[in-house]
Amino acid sequence: MNYTREVEVVVIGAGQAGLAGAYHLRRTGFEPDRDFVVLDHSPGPGGAWQFRWPSLTYGKVHGMHALPGMELTGADPARPSSEVIREYFAAYEETFDLRVRRPVDVRSVREGPGGRLLVETSAGDWAARALINATGTWDRPFWPRYPGQETFRGRQLHTAQYPGPEEFAGQRVVVVGGGTSGTQHLLEIAAYAAATTWVTRRPPVFREGPFDENAGRAAVALVEERVRQGLPPKSVVSVTGLPLNDAIRQGLTNGVLDRQPMFDRITPDGVEWQDGRHVSADVILWATGFRAAIDHLALLRLREPGGGIRVDGTRAVADPRIHLVGYGPSASTIGANRAGRAAVRDIRRLLAEERPVAA
Repeated sequence: MNYTREVEVVVIGAGQAGLAGAYHLRRTGFEPDRDFVVLDHSPGPGGAWQFRWPSLTYGKVHGMHALPGMELTGADPARPSSEVIREYFAAYEETFDLRVRRPVDVRSVREGPGGRLLVETSAGDWAARALINATGTWDRPFWPRYPGQETFRGRQLHTAQYPGPEEFAGQRVVVVGGGTSGTQHLLEIAAYAAATTWVTRRPPVFREGPFDENAGRAAVALVEERVRQGLPPKSVVSVTGLPLNDAIRQGLTNGVLDRQPMFDRITPDGVEWQDGRHVSADVILWATGFRAAIDHLALLRLREPGGGIRVDGTRAVADPRIHLVGYGPSASTIGANRAGRAAVRDIRRLLAEERPVAA
């Protein structure tokens, strides 16, 4: 397409955060395709959930919160979460007529004419007065670098590529990472693998008791403080600790969750520590998290010297037209819902202030 379409708002991403933003735009009078457009690069509905491994059943999902205006009810906990949430998101898009365009790859967002933002994509360009960026983290898996990594003769993969535990049958597996994914992978793989080794940079913190509203607010506040300072956000889970559930307790009791300090180097046939200790491995599974997928915003120069984007609520401090939903403190399902509503409220105010007063 060789022309630029004008809309009030472009929403990039149709996961939880993007759909929440689109819902609140629709609810407050914005019309899809006329006033706003939702662009998603995935092949179908479901956000990052559609790419989750089959063994992550809906019953194992931690803290999935319903989208605004439509509950998720009656889901079979034994079904893969990828199927359950894909179907739920698809029904949600249809119910609220959000008209998500996909697959559309957003290549860049730059300054456009007339004070608009020019959103350049694989499906043509849009010029918008405001932007809701809801691209999450799934597309930017973080791979740490360690000496000797390129010499390893076995297989290395990231959580983003995790196929399920059966594929590791009879293999010696090193799992790197102390978060929720790392522990889930390890507990699953141990039943199939010849041997497992768990390594983390810091000793894992296990949280006992209920995670109440006060604890949740405190955790979010810690993450929020980082983005206010312009630092790269940490996940909410990174400051809450791991819930000490029955599966974790069993893993601690039977020795599967026997945490080792981070190795110092990778060898052709395993990993090695400074003291000379060596563990042989066929597979290294990097459950080392993700980073915010915001490279398409680079031309707007929003990043602070600390490496992150300074955000007040959802609004980028450097450019009030840009709202980051699902970034930092709103990178949870309930946080994304609230952030979507807050972003739309601010955008409505911004657009009202910019409109010229009729003579």
